[in-house]
Amino acid sequence: MEITTTDLGLAARVQHLGKTYGSGEGEVRALDDVSVGIRRGQFTAIMGPSGSGKSTLMHIMAGLDAPTTGRAWIGDTEITGLNDLELTVLRRRRVGFIFQAFNLVPTLDAIGNILLPFELDGRQPSAIERARIDGLIEALGLGTRLRHRPHELSGGQQQRVAIARALATAPDLVFADEPTGNLDSATGREVLQLLATASREHGQSIAMVTHDPIAASHADRVLFLGDGHLVADHPRRSAEEISAYMLAAELAS
Repeated sequence: MEITTTDLGLAARVQHLGKTYGSGEGEVRALDDVSVGIRRGQFTAIMGPSGSGKSTLMHIMAGLDAPTTGRAWIGDTEITGLNDLELTVLRRRRVGFIFQAFNLVPTLDAIGNILLPFELDGRQPSAIERARIDGLIEALGLGTRLRHRPHELSGGQQQRVAIARALATAPDLVFADEPTGNLDSATGREVLQLLATASREHGQSIAMVTHDPIAASHADRVLFLGDGHLVADHPRRSAEEISAYMLAAELAS
Protein backbone atom coordinates (compact mmCIF):
# COMPACT_ATOMS: atom_id res chain seq x y z
CA MET A 1 0.00 0.00 0.00
CA GLU A 2 1.29 3.44 -0.99
CA ILE A 3 1.59 5.82 1.98
CA THR A 4 0.40 9.26 0.92
CA THR A 5 1.72 12.63 2.00
CA THR A 6 -1.68 13.45 3.52
CA ASP A 7 -1.57 10.26 5.59
CA LEU A 8 1.69 11.53 7.01
CA GLY A 9 0.25 15.01 7.73
CA LEU A 10 2.64 16.62 5.25
CA ALA A 11 2.11 19.48 2.79
CA ALA A 12 5.19 18.48 0.79
CA ARG A 13 7.91 15.87 0.99
CA VAL A 14 10.96 14.52 -0.81
CA GLN A 15 12.34 11.01 -0.74
CA HIS A 16 15.97 10.01 -1.38
CA LEU A 17 16.52 13.32 -3.13
CA GLY A 18 19.78 13.89 -4.98
CA LYS A 19 20.87 16.83 -7.11
CA THR A 20 24.12 17.22 -9.00
CA TYR A 21 25.28 20.05 -11.24
CA GLY A 22 27.92 19.70 -13.93
CA SER A 23 29.73 16.47 -14.74
CA GLY A 24 33.12 14.77 -14.52
CA GLU A 25 35.68 16.65 -12.43
CA GLY A 26 33.45 19.72 -12.26
CA GLU A 27 30.51 17.82 -10.76
CA VAL A 28 28.96 19.42 -7.69
CA ARG A 29 26.62 17.37 -5.49
CA ALA A 30 24.20 19.91 -4.02
CA LEU A 31 21.92 17.33 -2.32
CA ASP A 32 22.72 13.76 -1.36
CA ASP A 33 19.93 11.30 -0.37
CA VAL A 34 17.70 13.79 1.47
CA SER A 35 14.30 12.58 2.76
CA VAL A 36 12.17 15.13 4.62
CA GLY A 37 8.62 16.51 4.80
CA ILE A 38 7.07 19.91 5.48
CA ARG A 39 4.32 19.41 8.05
CA ARG A 40 0.85 20.81 7.48
CA GLY A 41 0.10 24.07 9.27
CA GLN A 42 3.64 24.38 10.53
CA PHE A 43 6.28 27.07 10.04
CA THR A 44 9.56 25.33 9.10
CA ALA A 45 12.94 27.06 8.77
CA ILE A 46 15.61 25.49 6.54
CA MET A 47 19.12 26.53 7.58
CA GLY A 48 22.71 25.79 6.71
CA PRO A 49 25.90 27.49 5.56
CA SER A 50 26.32 28.73 1.97
CA GLY A 51 26.54 25.76 -0.38
CA SER A 52 24.76 23.40 2.04
CA GLY A 53 21.91 22.81 -0.44
CA LYS A 54 19.10 24.66 1.36
CA SER A 55 17.97 26.77 -1.62
CA THR A 56 18.28 23.77 -3.96
CA LEU A 57 16.06 21.73 -1.60
CA MET A 58 13.44 24.48 -1.53
CA HIS A 59 13.49 24.91 -5.33
CA ILE A 60 12.97 21.18 -5.89
CA MET A 61 10.22 20.95 -3.24
CA ALA A 62 8.48 23.89 -4.93
CA GLY A 63 8.79 22.39 -8.41
CA LEU A 64 11.10 25.19 -9.60
CA ASP A 65 13.96 22.75 -10.20
CA ALA A 66 14.09 19.04 -11.02
CA PRO A 67 16.00 16.47 -8.93
CA THR A 68 18.73 14.29 -10.41
CA THR A 69 17.50 11.33 -8.32
CA GLY A 70 14.63 10.76 -5.89
CA ARG A 71 11.00 11.87 -5.78
CA ALA A 72 9.06 14.94 -4.63
CA TRP A 73 5.39 15.54 -3.76
CA ILE A 74 3.24 18.60 -3.15
CA GLY A 75 0.32 17.24 -1.13
CA ASP A 76 -0.46 13.88 -2.74
CA THR A 77 0.65 14.98 -6.21
CA GLU A 78 4.01 13.58 -7.21
CA ILE A 79 5.68 16.47 -9.03
CA THR A 80 8.82 14.62 -10.15
CA GLY A 81 7.28 13.49 -13.44
CA LEU A 82 5.13 16.52 -14.29
CA ASN A 83 5.78 18.59 -17.40
CA ASP A 84 6.34 22.37 -17.29
CA LEU A 85 2.70 23.28 -17.94
CA GLU A 86 1.39 20.87 -15.26
CA LEU A 87 3.94 22.23 -12.78
CA THR A 88 3.03 25.84 -13.59
CA VAL A 89 -0.69 25.20 -12.99
CA LEU A 90 0.01 23.27 -9.75
CA ARG A 91 2.29 26.01 -8.40
CA ARG A 92 -0.15 28.75 -9.34
CA ARG A 93 -3.06 27.07 -7.54
CA ARG A 94 -1.40 25.53 -4.51
CA VAL A 95 1.89 27.25 -3.76
CA GLY A 96 2.88 30.80 -2.77
CA PHE A 97 6.38 32.26 -3.15
CA ILE A 98 8.17 35.04 -1.30
CA PHE A 99 11.63 35.90 -2.64
CA GLN A 100 14.37 38.10 -1.20
CA ALA A 101 14.30 40.16 -4.43
CA PHE A 102 10.49 40.67 -4.13
CA ASN A 103 9.92 39.78 -7.87
CA LEU A 104 7.10 42.28 -8.28
CA VAL A 105 5.90 43.26 -11.78
CA PRO A 106 7.19 46.85 -12.21
CA THR A 107 4.36 47.98 -14.52
CA LEU A 108 1.60 46.88 -12.09
CA ASP A 109 0.56 48.82 -9.00
CA ALA A 110 0.47 47.15 -5.58
CA ILE A 111 -3.09 45.85 -5.88
CA GLY A 112 -2.35 44.61 -9.43
CA ASN A 113 0.62 42.64 -8.08
CA ILE A 114 -1.43 41.24 -5.20
CA LEU A 115 -4.19 40.06 -7.56
CA LEU A 116 -1.75 38.70 -10.16
CA PRO A 117 -2.21 35.00 -9.16
CA PHE A 118 -5.94 35.33 -9.93
CA GLU A 119 -5.23 37.14 -13.20
CA LEU A 120 -2.85 34.37 -14.28
CA ASP A 121 -5.47 31.79 -13.36
CA GLY A 122 -8.03 33.63 -15.52
CA ARG A 123 -10.49 34.38 -12.72
CA GLN A 124 -11.66 37.02 -10.27
CA PRO A 125 -11.35 36.48 -6.50
CA SER A 126 -14.58 35.23 -4.87
CA ALA A 127 -16.25 37.36 -2.17
CA ILE A 128 -14.58 35.21 0.52
CA GLU A 129 -11.17 35.58 -1.16
CA ARG A 130 -11.67 39.31 -1.57
CA ALA A 131 -12.47 39.64 2.14
CA ARG A 132 -9.30 37.74 3.03
CA ILE A 133 -7.23 39.92 0.65
CA ASP A 134 -8.70 43.04 2.28
CA GLY A 135 -7.72 41.60 5.67
CA LEU A 136 -4.16 40.95 4.44
CA ILE A 137 -3.89 44.48 3.03
CA GLU A 138 -5.01 45.90 6.37
CA ALA A 139 -2.72 43.63 8.41
CA LEU A 140 0.23 44.57 6.19
CA GLY A 141 -0.52 48.31 6.39
CA LEU A 142 -0.81 48.64 2.60
CA GLY A 143 -4.19 50.40 2.41
CA THR A 144 -2.75 53.77 1.34
CA ARG A 145 -0.22 52.23 -1.07
CA LEU A 146 -2.43 50.12 -3.36
CA ARG A 147 -2.12 52.45 -6.37
CA HIS A 148 1.66 52.82 -6.05
CA ARG A 149 3.99 50.93 -8.38
CA PRO A 150 6.98 49.03 -6.97
CA HIS A 151 9.47 51.87 -7.67
CA GLU A 152 7.31 54.17 -5.52
CA LEU A 153 7.46 51.81 -2.52
CA SER A 154 10.19 51.21 0.07
CA GLY A 155 11.86 47.79 0.28
CA GLY A 156 9.71 46.88 3.28
CA GLN A 157 6.53 47.91 1.47
CA GLN A 158 7.53 45.91 -1.62
CA GLN A 159 8.12 42.84 0.54
CA ARG A 160 4.69 43.29 2.15
CA VAL A 161 3.09 43.42 -1.31
CA ALA A 162 4.98 40.22 -2.21
CA ILE A 163 3.67 38.55 0.97
CA ALA A 164 0.10 39.65 0.27
CA ARG A 165 0.46 38.21 -3.26
CA ALA A 166 1.85 34.92 -1.89
CA LEU A 167 -0.98 34.55 0.64
CA ALA A 168 -3.80 35.97 -1.54
CA THR A 169 -4.99 32.61 -2.88
CA ALA A 170 -4.62 30.94 0.57
CA PRO A 171 -2.18 28.38 -0.82
CA ASP A 172 -1.58 25.22 1.23
CA LEU A 173 2.12 25.82 1.01
CA VAL A 174 4.25 28.97 1.03
CA PHE A 175 7.98 28.96 0.25
CA ALA A 176 9.99 31.94 1.46
CA ASP A 177 13.62 32.38 0.33
CA GLU A 178 15.49 34.71 2.74
CA PRO A 179 12.31 36.85 3.02
CA THR A 180 13.90 39.28 5.50
CA GLY A 181 17.27 39.52 3.72
CA ASN A 182 16.66 43.03 2.30
CA LEU A 183 14.70 44.44 5.22
CA ASP A 184 15.57 46.43 8.35
CA SER A 185 15.17 44.50 11.59
CA ALA A 186 11.80 46.03 12.61
CA THR A 187 10.19 45.33 9.20
CA GLY A 188 11.80 41.88 9.15
CA ARG A 189 10.22 41.08 12.50
CA GLU A 190 6.78 42.11 11.22
CA VAL A 191 7.20 39.90 8.15
CA LEU A 192 8.16 36.90 10.31
CA GLN A 193 5.20 37.46 12.63
CA LEU A 194 2.90 37.52 9.59
CA LEU A 195 4.31 34.21 8.36
CA ALA A 196 3.96 32.69 11.84
CA THR A 197 0.33 33.90 11.98
CA ALA A 198 -0.39 32.45 8.52
CA SER A 199 0.62 29.00 9.78
CA ARG A 200 -0.82 29.25 13.30
CA GLU A 201 -4.18 30.87 12.54
CA HIS A 202 -4.81 29.92 8.90
CA GLY A 203 -3.23 26.46 8.82
CA GLN A 204 -0.84 27.32 6.01
CA SER A 205 2.42 25.43 5.74
CA ILE A 206 5.42 27.74 5.52
CA ALA A 207 8.93 26.65 4.50
CA MET A 208 11.52 29.40 4.86
CA VAL A 209 15.15 29.27 3.81
CA THR A 210 17.25 31.55 5.99
CA HIS A 211 20.77 31.96 7.35
CA ASP A 212 19.49 34.26 10.13
CA PRO A 213 19.08 32.67 13.58
CA ILE A 214 16.66 35.43 14.64
CA ALA A 215 14.41 34.70 11.64
CA ALA A 216 14.61 30.95 12.27
CA SER A 217 13.62 31.41 15.93
CA HIS A 218 10.10 32.38 14.76
CA ALA A 219 9.64 28.92 13.19
CA ASP A 220 8.04 25.86 14.86
CA ARG A 221 10.77 23.60 13.50
CA VAL A 222 14.33 24.14 12.26
CA LEU A 223 16.00 21.85 9.71
CA PHE A 224 19.76 22.09 9.27
CA LEU A 225 21.55 21.07 6.07
CA GLY A 226 25.28 20.52 5.70
CA ASP A 227 27.13 19.44 2.55
CA GLY A 228 23.91 18.35 0.87
CA HIS A 229 22.73 16.20 3.82
CA LEU A 230 20.00 16.80 6.40
CA VAL A 231 22.08 16.95 9.57
CA ALA A 232 19.54 18.01 12.23
CA ASP A 233 15.80 18.47 12.77
CA HIS A 234 14.91 20.51 15.87
CA PRO A 235 11.65 21.79 17.33
CA ARG A 236 11.43 25.55 18.04
CA ARG A 237 14.70 27.02 19.28
CA SER A 238 15.76 30.44 20.51
CA ALA A 239 18.04 32.56 18.31
CA GLU A 240 20.87 31.96 20.82
CA GLU A 241 20.45 28.16 20.67
CA ILE A 242 20.38 28.23 16.86
CA SER A 243 23.51 30.42 16.73
CA ALA A 244 25.32 28.10 19.15
CA TYR A 245 24.36 25.04 17.07
CA MET A 246 25.52 26.66 13.81
CA LEU A 247 28.82 27.75 15.36
CA ALA A 248 29.46 24.23 16.75
CA ALA A 249 28.63 22.72 13.35
CA GLU A 250 31.04 25.07 11.56
CA LEU A 251 33.82 24.33 14.04
CA ALA A 252 33.25 20.58 13.61
CA SER A 253 33.33 20.70 9.80
